[in-house]
Amino acid sequence: MKGYLALTVIDVKLALRDRQTLFFSYVFPLMFFFFLTTMLHAERGGGTITLIVTDVLVIGILGNGLFGAGIRAVQEREANILRRYKVAPITPVPLLVASISTGLLLYVPAVCLVFGLARVLYGMPLPSHAMSLAVFLALGAVAFRAIGLIVAAVANSMGESNLLVQVLYMPMLFLSGAMFPMSLLPRGVQSASQFIPATYLVTGVQAIVMQGQTLAANWKPAAALAVTLAMSVFVASRLFRWEKEEKLKASAKLWVAGVLLPFVVLGLHEFRTSEQIAENRVLWRQIQRNDAFVIRGAKVFVGDGRVLDDASVLVRHGRVDRLLDGNADVSGLKAEVVEGSGKTVLPGLIDVHVHLGAPGGIYPERADYQAAPVSERALAQYLYAGVTTVRSVGDGLDPSIALRRRSASGDLLGAELFTCGPLFTTEDGHGTEYFRFLDATARAAMLAQFVRTPNDTASARQAVDDLRSSGVDCVKAVLESGRTGMLFARMDTAIFRAVIDEAKRQRLPAAVHTGSSRDVADAVEAGASSIEHGSFSDRIPDDVLARMADRGIAYDPTLSVLEAMADFSAGRTELLRRPLVQQAVSQRLLSGTAKALHDGKWIDAEQAAGIRGALALAGENLVRAWKAGVPLVAGTDAGNMLVFHGPTVHRELQLWVQAGIPAAVALQAATFNAARLLGAGARIGLVAEGHEANLLVVDGDPTRDIAATERISLVVLKGERIHRSDLFDESKNPLR
Repeated sequence: MKGYLALTVIDVKLALRDRQTLFFSYVFPLMFFFFLTTMLHAERGGGTITLIVTDVLVIGILGNGLFGAGIRAVQEREANILRRYKVAPITPVPLLVASISTGLLLYVPAVCLVFGLARVLYGMPLPSHAMSLAVFLALGAVAFRAIGLIVAAVANSMGESNLLVQVLYMPMLFLSGAMFPMSLLPRGVQSASQFIPATYLVTGVQAIVMQGQTLAANWKPAAALAVTLAMSVFVASRLFRWEKEEKLKASAKLWVAGVLLPFVVLGLHEFRTSEQIAENRVLWRQIQRNDAFVIRGAKVFVGDGRVLDDASVLVRHGRVDRLLDGNADVSGLKAEVVEGSGKTVLPGLIDVHVHLGAPGGIYPERADYQAAPVSERALAQYLYAGVTTVRSVGDGLDPSIALRRRSASGDLLGAELFTCGPLFTTEDGHGTEYFRFLDATARAAMLAQFVRTPNDTASARQAVDDLRSSGVDCVKAVLESGRTGMLFARMDTAIFRAVIDEAKRQRLPAAVHTGSSRDVADAVEAGASSIEHGSFSDRIPDDVLARMADRGIAYDPTLSVLEAMADFSAGRTELLRRPLVQQAVSQRLLSGTAKALHDGKWIDAEQAAGIRGALALAGENLVRAWKAGVPLVAGTDAGNMLVFHGPTVHRELQLWVQAGIPAAVALQAATFNAARLLGAGARIGLVAEGHEANLLVVDGDPTRDIAATERISLVVLKGERIHRSDLFDESKNPLR
């Protein structure tokens, strides 16, 4: 042991005399630290300083290992320093261990210095799992020091060692995520980077520092570094040369390939699963959502009816931090200033009635209707249109739960998703007709995902309980019996009530699909949370509306779907040509739908006229519900023909105003009221301190001109300012 210590002391003294080692161990990382903190405005707080610290820590390890060991050892061999050790009874292993120990000792002060600067200058808190970080950094430092020793072992001269170090250092620096976030690289480069050792060093450090993970959660990169350390020491000892005159056989260099084996295995696994690429996306989302900015001097529609004529909204750590007077001095807030003059800040809009699996139009090819891409594209369209939250009320159970999880984590960039799961209906009831043309096997599989048809009250309650266990946010039941030419079986009232009762017992909101005043009355009597569609066929009685108001049952009229049905039956294409639709919806879908309309085989003038009448009646019921004090919520029934995901929310609000609803009331229905219906009113639906920063900034004043909601200036989701043009770019967002 004394011999190892003596060798380490000697090696430390030699390292402290080497300017290149000191530069890449201390000076270069600190230069990088101060450059990035200035360029990225680390003083604003959030995740920026944490990201910079992780990058600097990794750059220090790379410099310490590759330059500190890879070049110094060759220098010592060419200066005949190693020849002096040869005469002593010593093997290469103690020298290698001493060099690795030196690397670790040199790295520790750099870590303390970086954390100290980040703490003192930018208030960065210490990692929650400091011990896990210390172990992982130590493992990384010694592993890359050992890799550097292999470079020294195979290099025959200083020039060759410099070349080899640069060949290793530059890709590791620029392709591992050490220099800038991995998610900003092209997808192909991200996949290739999974074979680079430094990538796992970066991801492990970021996971522990930025996501609060433990060493155990990062066992794969830790194990790879440990195996690399062991293999590197072994290979370096086999290839060790005491004198510069000693020549290395070309075949001996094949040992080096063995060192990369752990990362080849990890790279192949990642190439198949893309797990780390997904985690990188989540990490980048978190960084962006921790940014600090202030929207200055705008009109603010709070959401609950209040309007601030001149205010500034400070966003920090993904939430609304403060509301300030528009004339307040914001220079000391350490936040980027976004000018809001002439604009209105609203809560992000909410659509409480969507069907994500249906695109809202006709694609040219059957393959285009794959449910997952359609649903993912829909969430992107909502966000593009300033809709930050949606509720699915009729999609496949398993795909919806999976999509909600990916959206919530930040893996997919799109609107937040709530899901009701399968529809409660009856045999031959509404919701079952979509699958009647499939073969028996396919039909059974689809029905299992999309509907529940209990035949007694006990099975109804059990089905609700099962859905609760599956993780749904609400349940939906269907009462509609259809209309002439499209009649459905109607759910037994006792079974329907059992569904609603069990939903209430499970604290799940219960949405009820209705088509007539009778359906509405039965739903109100059972205690529904919301009435979806209301009545298209007759007036809802005043006493039913009074009970809805008294019990706080929300009313969602979905006028958009009636207008769309009428236009489709008439062969009208106006809804296809709306500017926001043209921007957000796939041109392939729009062209396929336009072609179908121009073909004329769907035109039915009589049907179109009848639906127009139903739309007028639905508008009257909406206005009467509002006057009766019924809480209104906005839903579109998006996914039906010409009811496009995202932009249609704005059209829905316009139809409300045309029917006689004040613009401010319509806006409240699409924000505050909708959030309360979803059970999320404590965190979304308001521009208020402590609420999530889900914001829509528009040019003009939508409380006076409802069309202003379509003049979108900025969309913010959980504090992240959305680059709307990137939402449909697969290289920047996997959500298409």
